[in-house]
Amino acid sequence: MTQFALSALAATRALRALFDPTPLQRNEHLSARYGADIWLKREDLTPVRSYKLRGAFTAMRKLRDRDPAARHFVCASAGNHAQGVAFACRHFGVKGTIFMPVTTPQQKIDKTRTFGGDAIEIVLTGDYFDQTLAASQAYCAEAGAHFLAPFDDTDVIEGQASVGVEILDQLGRAPDLVVLPVGGGGLAAGVTGYLRATAPATQFRFVEPMGGASLTAAVAEGAPVTLRQVNSFVDGAAVARIGARPFAALDWVTPEMILRAPEDRICITMLEMLNVEGIVLEPAGALSVDVLPELADQIRGKTVVCVTSGGNFDFERLPEVKERAQRYSGLKKYFILRMPQRPGALREFLQMLGPEDDIARFEYLKKSARNFGSVLIGIETKQARAFDALTAQLDAAGFSYRDITEDDALAEFLI
Repeated sequence: MTQFALSALAATRALRALFDPTPLQRNEHLSARYGADIWLKREDLTPVRSYKLRGAFTAMRKLRDRDPAARHFVCASAGNHAQGVAFACRHFGVKGTIFMPVTTPQQKIDKTRTFGGDAIEIVLTGDYFDQTLAASQAYCAEAGAHFLAPFDDTDVIEGQASVGVEILDQLGRAPDLVVLPVGGGGLAAGVTGYLRATAPATQFRFVEPMGGASLTAAVAEGAPVTLRQVNSFVDGAAVARIGARPFAALDWVTPEMILRAPEDRICITMLEMLNVEGIVLEPAGALSVDVLPELADQIRGKTVVCVTSGGNFDFERLPEVKERAQRYSGLKKYFILRMPQRPGALREFLQMLGPEDDIARFEYLKKSARNFGSVLIGIETKQARAFDALTAQLDAAGFSYRDITEDDALAEFLI
C-alpha cells in the first residue's frame, strides 16, 4: 500500500471524531434504467452537506499537529469550503476568519455562521471571488494566521481521499467504475489516489460543467491553465483553473475519461432526483448522475459508484432550475413575435396554440408602431414536437417571429 493510501486511512479514522461515514446507497431507479448496479456515495449528507468538510478538517488537524500553537485560520469561499472550515473551527475551538464576496447569498452566509458559531468571523469583501481571495491572503499574512486552501493543498487532498476509503469499505469489493465531479480537483485527486493503490482494476470518469472545464483544458495543455470565462451556475465546480497539486496527481487522465455536462441539462437531473428520489442536490452534486446516459453502453451489467458531492441548494433557485430544464428539454421557448395591429390578430394567434400549450409570458415590447407591435411571448408545452406544429402555422399565416430561446444576449435583457 502506498504512503498516500496509508495517510488516507489515517485521515478517515480521524474524521470519525466528527461524523460517521456518509451512506453508500444502491439506487434502484437508476440501476433499473441503465441495467447496472448503481450506487450513490451521498456526500450531500455530511454535517455541512458536502465533502468539503473532510479536507478542511484534515488540513486543520495536521497543521495543528505540526504547530500546536496554531489558533487562527483563514479561508476565502462563497460556499461549501467556508462551511467546512467553520465547522472544523468550532470543533477544534480555534478562531476562523472567513472571507466571502459581498455578492454571496444571505442563505450561505447564515449557514456558515450557524456552523461556526462564536468561533468564526465572516468578512464580506469584493464583488468577485478573485478580489475576496486577494483580501483574505493579505489579511492572513498580516495577522500571522494559517490559510486553508479549498483544493490545492496536499492535506486537503488527503482528507478528500477518505471518500474513496469509505466506498471500498462499504461496498465490500472494488467497483468497476467511479464517476467523480471535478472543480478544483481535490476530490478527484484524493479518491483516485487511494483507489488506484488499493483497487487497481477500478476505472474512473470525471465530470465537469460545460462552462468550467478546467481539467479538460489542463489535460489538453499538459498543465493547469486559466479559463478565460466561467459559467458560475454550477458554483460548487465552476473553477477557472484546476489546482496544481490535484492536476499533478491526475496527470494520467486522458481526454476520453472526461465528460462535460451542459448547465441546463444538469437542471433536468436535479429535478428528477428531487421529484423521483426525494434527493436534494446542488448543481455540482448532480454532475456524476447527469452523465449516466452518456455512459449507458459502457456501464451495463457493471457496478458503478456516483459521488453526489453536495446538497447545499437554495430553494429560491428552484424556479431558475425549472426554467433551465424546460428550455433544455425543448418544452419552453421564447419568441419575439411581430403582431399586426389590426382587430382579430391576437385571436388568430391564440387559435394556433395546441391543447397542451400554455402562455407563460406575454409582453408588448413596442407599443407605438402603427402597423405592427413586437411581442415577447413565452410558451410552455408538454411535448417538444408541439413547437414544430406552432411554427408551421405561424409560417403559413405569414406571422414574422424570432426564436430567442438560445440567444443568450437577448435572453439576458428580455427574459
